[in-house]
Amino acid sequence: MHDDQDPSNYSLETLAIRAGHHRTFEQEHAEPIFPTSSFVYESAAEAARKFGGKEAGNVYSRFTNPTVHTFERRLAALEGGERCVATSSGMSAILSIALGHLSQGDEIVASRSLFGSTVSLFDKYLGKFGITTRYVELSDLDAWEQAIGPKTRLLYAETPSNPLSEVTDIKALAALAHQHAALLAIDNCFLTPALQQPLALGADLVIHSATKYLDGQGRAIGGAVVGRHGLLEEIFGVVRTCGPCMSPFNAWIFTKGLETLSLRMKAHSENAHALAEWLERHPAVTRVHYSGLEHHPQHELAKTQQRGFGAVLGVEVVKGQEGAWQVIDATRLLSITGNLGDVKTTITHPATTTHGRLSDAQREAAGITPGLIRIAVGLEGQQDIRDDLSRGLDALTD
Repeated sequence: MHDDQDPSNYSLETLAIRAGHHRTFEQEHAEPIFPTSSFVYESAAEAARKFGGKEAGNVYSRFTNPTVHTFERRLAALEGGERCVATSSGMSAILSIALGHLSQGDEIVASRSLFGSTVSLFDKYLGKFGITTRYVELSDLDAWEQAIGPKTRLLYAETPSNPLSEVTDIKALAALAHQHAALLAIDNCFLTPALQQPLALGADLVIHSATKYLDGQGRAIGGAVVGRHGLLEEIFGVVRTCGPCMSPFNAWIFTKGLETLSLRMKAHSENAHALAEWLERHPAVTRVHYSGLEHHPQHELAKTQQRGFGAVLGVEVVKGQEGAWQVIDATRLLSITGNLGDVKTTITHPATTTHGRLSDAQREAAGITPGLIRIAVGLEGQQDIRDDLSRGLDALTD
């Protein structure tokens, strides 16, 4: 795809395969990897121009690398953003937003339903530098508005949430943020731009753990932020100066992962929806959290702002933690791991893994019960996934 071509003229599927690749003089068909720390110049004058920003070009792979730029351009095109900044992990993407746009005394209003490490970052580390976070129910817009104060600079949410699949009205939340001169950042790693585009709904920044579905095969760690050029310039400054950068090899992996993103997300969603409906009927299951189910409290909202419901299920079983561990330990096919976004189905116990660092009160407020299991549904055969879960579930009702 040439620089003068408008990305809006192409489908998401085409952008995922073609966007962002600027061929070198070798005219290669596939995207190359540039595993180099630095770049050489024809003269001292050329080096001075590029180091000084007077001439476009590569300087140092901490902040200018062609392979990383390809990934950034492609993800920005998929999210409908002006610019993307790649980072070393999803958590470093969140940290870079905070360092770039928040100062001592500023406040964050965030959903109570967040990944445990995000809560730790906000409370333990940002809090140490005088940045305060207030937590509210994700779907309660009145609670968001009441929590906003004169020092609020950032609204932050995961939608759908991890692992209860709660959904917030992004368009309404964006309007609320802008009414109070705050930014809205949305973690979109559960749905990806294949199923949801928060920027089109008014969000200012979109965050990804590229480790998840953007890769799709559990191979590499990375993160990204997408948004308007001006907002991303401060975040780029953090990555350039502080160094939480993405490696060229990981960027190449994520770029290749994006090529199959739309196909994978559709298949993930179909598998997850079928499994959720089956789990609802099992006598050992007390509740299934999945926005694709009609009884989910935000099902209708999800249909208006999502093109699918994703692959992550929260499943509550009888007998609390004992029952949850029994189901997990009985699996022979599923991968017992805290990661998600893989073609392989993964299963974990959030209360003792992904949300294990939260206090009992924080877990209770976030709905992380002892009997809750998180299943990130992969692309194996549906019957094989059911059979593997049945081994433990059936034993709970014997």
